[in-house]
Amino acid sequence: MDELATRAGAWLARPATTVERHTAVVVADRFDRVTWHDTYEQSSALRDLAAELGGHHGHHGHHGHHTTDLLTDVFLAAYKAGPRLREPAAMDPSRLVNHQIMTALTESPEFAGLRRETAGDPYAAAMAVLAQAGALRGLLERARDAQERGERAKQAQRAAAAAATAVDETLQEAAEEATEEAGTARAADAVRRAIETAEAAEAAEAAARQAARAAATAVPGIRATARGAAARAAETVRREAALMRAWGVGSGELERMPFAERARLAERLRTGRLAQWADLIGRFRQMADGERARKVENATGELVGVTLGDDLSRVVPSELAHLGLPELRAVFAARYAAGELTLYDSRGEQTTGRGAIIACVDTSHSMYEEGPGGITREAWSKACALALLDQARAAGRDFVGILFSAPGRLQVFRFPADEPAPVDRTVDFAETFLGGGTSYQTPLSAAGELLEAEFDDTARMRGDIVMITDDDCGVTEQWTRTWNDTRHRLGFRVFGLVIGAPRAAAADSVLQALCDNLRLIEDLTDVHTTADLFRVI
Repeated sequence: MDELATRAGAWLARPATTVERHTAVVVADRFDRVTWHDTYEQSSALRDLAAELGGHHGHHGHHGHHTTDLLTDVFLAAYKAGPRLREPAAMDPSRLVNHQIMTALTESPEFAGLRRETAGDPYAAAMAVLAQAGALRGLLERARDAQERGERAKQAQRAAAAAATAVDETLQEAAEEATEEAGTARAADAVRRAIETAEAAEAAEAAARQAARAAATAVPGIRATARGAAARAAETVRREAALMRAWGVGSGELERMPFAERARLAERLRTGRLAQWADLIGRFRQMADGERARKVENATGELVGVTLGDDLSRVVPSELAHLGLPELRAVFAARYAAGELTLYDSRGEQTTGRGAIIACVDTSHSMYEEGPGGITREAWSKACALALLDQARAAGRDFVGILFSAPGRLQVFRFPADEPAPVDRTVDFAETFLGGGTSYQTPLSAAGELLEAEFDDTARMRGDIVMITDDDCGVTEQWTRTWNDTRHRLGFRVFGLVIGAPRAAAADSVLQALCDNLRLIEDLTDVHTTADLFRVI
């Protein structure tokens, strides 16, 4: 009896050091968890991924909770500014594989690059999770045995803990028994169970240690897989950000946009008519933005001509053409060094138009054709039109996009200066294509009427019309007389931009006669021929 009592006393005196086991690898506060929960609720793609991974990798009726935990961890590691991982010893054995995966991910240099794109942006962090889906699937597949071992270790720990609680209760009851004899019998029984329980607990700990060892070696190639997944995710997030920027959606606007709307917009831009030319559109708009920044104040508003110097942003196209010929590059370099390159002279350039900016964009069949640099003529024209929209917004001027083709066929998109320009409407304008033939009279008459109405309404004069086309077509004498009269009365300017069709910009062309200033884009480097347009308009 004494021996049993001693052993019972030792059981009761054991330290209560049950370590709290965590199922989440990334340390997170309540706000982080709410952000994840909200994002998960809003993203059907995340829920589908969780269901798919859970279906493949769920064990013992747990419906793949550990896979949802893994997705939570990947999300929070991408979303939090400085994510911290728990120690492996603090992890629930069934989550040790998750710990391995998260350690490999977060220690990869590529993941640091990914976080620069995703920190603080739940939508981008969710994109990062989805972009890594294939890698996570493979890692979980390769770790299946270790995962099952971890699950068994968890069950053993749970059983040992339950048994220990039962022993404690029995000993408590033994101490409270009315007669010493009954208490001794109950205590003896409890001690026997305590010894069995202690052995079970030791076995459970051994199983957990085995599970940890199994997890540590469970996934061959885990580091390489993690690096590849993080790099691909970063590229995906960067591409979408660039696409949004190309279409003029600022990061502030994106953060305010509801999740579903942002996903729908991204899908629309990725699959739209001009998706493959987003890079050109973005660069064109950036170029125009740079030109705006360099406008010279308080001057007369005419291009004065050319000068010599070494400012590469104002080099005339014929100089740039030398860069395309290896034998002339040395000449270019020497002239650059001597400050003798031919440049546009920026003296006297100033914005003089104050009425609306109206872009007349040709969408006749021939605009489908490949234009300069292998880019469709349509993409060039829309890139220029969107840059002109930005120009109008920056100057507080109304913008009107007139898409035209055959006589009588046109579609008008208005962007008043005092109203927001929703990105959906901007994309509608950019992606509309009428097809058919070409008529100059239809869009120019419409533009003249718009400027006339603006003058009647606000007394604003000096609008700017930019005609973007790849075709030369006739106008009647009667129409020309009316047109010249309107132009004289309202004081607007007409600029022409011809894309990939030199004949339309020839000295004797109709467009040459209609425009104050005519430019031709025949080559990728000719983006500079449009640059001064954004300083003059």
